Amino acid sequence: MVIILFGPPGAGKGTQANLLAEHVALPRIVTGDLFREAIARGDALGKQVKPHIERGDLVPDQLTIALVVERLQRADCVSGVVFDGFPRTVTQAQWFDRELMRRRRAVDSVVNLVVSDEEIFHRLVGRLICPGCQRTYHAIAMQPEEWGRCDHCGGKLVQRADDSGEAIPVRLQAYREQTEPVLAYYRAKQLVVDVDGEASAEAVQQQILDSLPLALLAAAEG
Repeated sequence: MVIILFGPPGAGKGTQANLLAEHVALPRIVTGDLFREAIARGDALGKQVKPHIERGDLVPDQLTIALVVERLQRADCVSGVVFDGFPRTVTQAQWFDRELMRRRRAVDSVVNLVVSDEEIFHRLVGRLICPGCQRTYHAIAMQPEEWGRCDHCGGKLVQRADDSGEAIPVRLQAYREQTEPVLAYYRAKQLVVDVDGEASAEAVQQQILDSLPLALLAAAEG
């Protein structure tokens, strides 16, 4: 089973991918996490990824693909995956299809979270992240119990460099130019389901579950 959560930065892919991964008992693969792990390791790939992340640019295909290949080789991906943030370009999508074909698999569903640019800006500019456990908060909508501290691990909350007011328009422009064509690619394969990403988290999750083929849910629950 291969499910892709799609949508602009700040659309809620992380929250929904976590909920979905738990429901279908599959690992959630997040390219953003792969990038940050590589940067934290400080290896050759991490050093190449870092400047792109800091500028709010998309990481080049060859770097993204190298990290995803590494992750797919782990044992927990044998039964399937829930992807959050990949593929981001048509080149990546085409490569991914070839890799899945080699493993006698295919993408089963692409869930597109639809959110306006205004809502995206509001969500991202106020977003706070815990570097330790990756829990997310919002300066207005979802404040921590103690300001500046993670409720889960007590870590100091920070704003990611690519969530700044200056970086957000750059990210959205890159999304429009480089990532939206991926939707057309998957729509041609009749795999895309559009979901209202501005609804409550619970309502969005229910829309996603309702959109998935019954056979996929039955396999997950079995």
